[in-house]
Amino acid sequence: MSEAKEGQEPPSGAAFLGAEVRTWRMRAELSQRELGLKANYGQQYVAKVEAGERLASPEFAEACDRVFGTPGTFARLRKRASQHGYPDWFVPYVQLERQAVSILDYSATLIMGMLQTPEYAREIFRAVHPRASANEIDAKVERRLRRREVMEKDTPPLLWCILNEACLRHTVGGAGVMAAQLAHLLKAAESPHITIQVLPFAVGAPPAAESFTLLVFDEGPNVLYADTAIAGQLIDSPEAVGSATATYDRLRAAALHPDESLSMIRSVMEEYAR
Repeated sequence: MSEAKEGQEPPSGAAFLGAEVRTWRMRAELSQRELGLKANYGQQYVAKVEAGERLASPEFAEACDRVFGTPGTFARLRKRASQHGYPDWFVPYVQLERQAVSILDYSATLIMGMLQTPEYAREIFRAVHPRASANEIDAKVERRLRRREVMEKDTPPLLWCILNEACLRHTVGGAGVMAAQLAHLLKAAESPHITIQVLPFAVGAPPAAESFTLLVFDEGPNVLYADTAIAGQLIDSPEAVGSATATYDRLRAAALHPDESLSMIRSVMEEYAR
C-alpha cells in the first residue's frame, strides 16, 4: 500500500508511481542510494522519481520489479502512470501519438503542446483554468511536458509543425517567457526529426483557420485530431483525413521555407529580449 493519504488523488502519474517506489524501497529496507546501485541509477535519480519530479523510465520500472520481486507490477504501474491525469477524451490521442511515424501539426494561435516550455504552458493553463490551485497547474504542466518522451525514442516520429505568425506575436506570460519559448523552438529545430515553418501574416487568409494535427502511421488509417471548445476530437474518416491532408499541403506551400522560418523566429525572439 502507498503512503499517500487515503482517498487523496496523487497530483500526477509520476507522483503516484514515485510513492509506490518509496513504499516498496522502505519495505525492502533499502536506502535511495542502495536502490539506485541495484537498478543501475544514481541516488539523485531515485530521489526525483520518489518525489514525483520525474516519471520513472521503463528500464527503472523493470529494475524495481527485479529488485522487489514484483514481476511486471512496476512496469504496469509505469504504463498506467504515463496516462494518469489526462482527460478521458485525450488518452486515445496520447496513445496514438506514441505510435505515429509522423506528427503533422498546424498551430493557429498558440504553440503546440509538445514544443512548449514549462513557463509558457503554465501561463496557458492559468488562463484556461483560473480557479485551479498551483499544484493542479503544476500537474497539468508535468503531463504536457511528459509528451516530449515520444521524441526521445530511438526512432522518433517526424514532427512537422507549422506555426501561424500569431503564435509568435501573442505575448503569453510576458516578454521574458516568450523570448525563452522562441529560443526553445530554435533549439528543438536543430533535431533532424523536427521541422518548423512559420505561416506569415503576409500570406493573407490562411488555408486553415483552426489548429489541427494529423497522425501518420506505417499501417492502418491516418487520424485527424482537432480541438473544440469542450474537448478534442479524433477523426478517422477517410474523407475528413484526406481533406485535412490536402489543407496541410497548402499550409506547407504557403509557409516560409524552414530556414527563413527560423530566421523569423530568431528576429521576433530578439524583439522580446530587448
